[in-house]
Amino acid sequence: MFLLCGGCAAVILLAAGIVYGVTRFTSSGADTEEGIAYIKAAEAEDITVIEQKIAQLESQDGQEEDTRSAKEKFASSVVMGDSITEGLVEYDVLSVSSVVSKIGVHLDELDDQVAQVKELNPQVIFLTFGMNDVIEDGENTVQFRSDYEALVKQIQEEVPDAHIFVNSIFPVLDSAVENEPALGRISEYNTVLSEMCTKLQIGFIDNTELVSDQYYEEDGIHFKAEFYPLWADRMAEVASL
Repeated sequence: MFLLCGGCAAVILLAAGIVYGVTRFTSSGADTEEGIAYIKAAEAEDITVIEQKIAQLESQDGQEEDTRSAKEKFASSVVMGDSITEGLVEYDVLSVSSVVSKIGVHLDELDDQVAQVKELNPQVIFLTFGMNDVIEDGENTVQFRSDYEALVKQIQEEVPDAHIFVNSIFPVLDSAVENEPALGRISEYNTVLSEMCTKLQIGFIDNTELVSDQYYEEDGIHFKAEFYPLWADRMAEVASL
């Protein structure tokens, strides 16, 4: 609005200048060629000023910083998940109303969570499941995809206006794979998730490059407090919150 108003004012000034020039140089005794030269010079100068002001405004607009907290960004969103997701509340990154999670939960036991999300009726839903399913049955990606698709469709039926994003399963440290060999196939499961999201036309958030060794707890699976703001920012960025 400000940009348009500024443009209109500049156009009015330009027109006024031209009218003044025409009046001055078409009066008796005036040199017509001199008048035309004046008008052209005034027009070129005014347009340059206008372009400079537009460029300045665009530059200022591009530098605006989003100062909202993660809690504010996720005010109309819900993150569904397992024990890893619970850290978003435990470390006070997101509000309780933005997280629906349960320790050790599997894809085939989420009816209660879906009911909670339906009641909250968010605009955006982030899903963060799979780690427990990989541990339980690390060789059955077909069943995993079937269960995940069923969850997505259930949510779409219960909260039809919500946009759904699926987080990739977080990688784990080698020490965790030594204790749970099935976790060595996480990348394979993430490929399945990515393909599923493409088929269902929903968002997929690849978090593989987001984590590093410094963020892991001793078990090599869960994360320390400093990781959660990074993850929240990543989800907000992808979903344009």
